Amino acid sequence: MRKGALLAIGAVVVAVMLVSIYIMVGTGDEGENISKSRQEAIPSDAVKVLPAIDHYPPVLHSSEWQQPMPLEGPINTAGAEDSPFVLSDGSALYFFFTPDVRKSANEQLFDVVSGIWVSNWNGSNWSEPTRVWLQEEGELALDGAAFVQGDEMWFASAREGYTGVNLFTARLEDGQWRDWQYAGDTVNVEYEVGEMHISAGGQCLFFHSERPGGKGGLDIWCCELIDGQWQEPYNLENVNTQDNEGWPFLNQNGNELWFTRTYLGTPAIFRSKLYNCSWQEPELIVSTFAGEPTLDQDGNLYFVHHFFEDGVMLEADIYVAYKA
Repeated sequence: MRKGALLAIGAVVVAVMLVSIYIMVGTGDEGENISKSRQEAIPSDAVKVLPAIDHYPPVLHSSEWQQPMPLEGPINTAGAEDSPFVLSDGSALYFFFTPDVRKSANEQLFDVVSGIWVSNWNGSNWSEPTRVWLQEEGELALDGAAFVQGDEMWFASAREGYTGVNLFTARLEDGQWRDWQYAGDTVNVEYEVGEMHISAGGQCLFFHSERPGGKGGLDIWCCELIDGQWQEPYNLENVNTQDNEGWPFLNQNGNELWFTRTYLGTPAIFRSKLYNCSWQEPELIVSTFAGEPTLDQDGNLYFVHHFFEDGVMLEADIYVAYKA
């Protein structure tokens, strides 16, 4: 089950990698930005898994948080909500959605709804999520792994005119994400395109990769911005092991590095604290099909939980563990 679990945690990255070769030369006029709700796209035979029937519920290993639970409101469905990213002030939650985990990447590309969505917090409730369009109408793209800082978004995408999966940026203008640009000219490093994180000061970019020089499997790396240029990545040796570490998130103060690591055969969430300029031994926070952590400024922990039965993923939801 271990391999399948890791693929589930990186579902959007796997999907765009599979579909990239299909769209790299362009496809004509398909893929129009047609308005369609998530509920309309979810197949009638999809089953919403509730905690009461979850065979592998997330397990909390820390007294700093309350027990994890599905995020209340309209965000979670019988489809797959994945790859969450919450703004530091808790005002918005970005995530990847696909209506049917049984669909191939090519089918996701054409279903109109698979991609990045956002829900806003109005002070008491989460709003109905809306689609974040990051491509011109009539052009194909499969986007995911959103990271937002101020008025800038970084995201991974497989899209017409580009080979493979690449990083892009977009700007928030008048409430809409516009001016999406290829980021490869700015960040010229080889790594697994997907979840990444830039520190609050904008000086350090964290990512995961199987690049040479690591400890084995996926490792977390960092490259620093010096004089406007991203430097050669270095390995976070105190955090990495011979197993897989990835999907990094840095808290607002920059003194906690959160990430996903394989633990007892399934993805789990770990945290490493910065002390005397050195990352400390990571501690286990949430295990059992839990990954891609993201926190708001109050320390509330959001993550994706995948539901499995007999080794098959049924769906995925966004969970939250509120600070105790």
